[in-house]
Amino acid sequence: MPGDLGHLFDQHLAAAAVRLNSITEQQADEPFRPGAWRRKELLGHLLDSAANNHQRFVRAALDGHYEGPGYQQTAWVRLHDYAGLPWATLLTSWRDANAMLARVVHNIDESKLAAQCTVGTDPPVTLRYLIEDYLRHLEHHVAQITG
Repeated sequence: MPGDLGHLFDQHLAAAAVRLNSITEQQADEPFRPGAWRRKELLGHLLDSAANNHQRFVRAALDGHYEGPGYQQTAWVRLHDYAGLPWATLLTSWRDANAMLARVVHNIDESKLAAQCTVGTDPPVTLRYLIEDYLRHLEHHVAQITG
């Protein structure tokens, strides 16, 4: 049911926010592992994910299907220069983007969760899968940021 999915979404966001709030500005400026993105860039990547998935979720829920481009993660992160922003600014943006995304998830009609979605050249998946995958992706990167 969408309410259950919305509740799950809320739980993941709340847990992620607690963990992300524990990161200091100094930690945020450091790579999460040698040679990798800084923690700020990882959170920026999650901002990109929220922006891209917002479009996907809304269009699939309204149109009953979605087909759209993939995501050039390195180029997006570089273009946004997330490393040059304060951690507090990134956190506020992340919270706001995900609060809006949560509203969308809460309002998706159950019948639309089976909508077929094609992202880039990936095989089609359902809207439910995209939403659940968004949460898995979020958990993966929050663990990298806070690990």
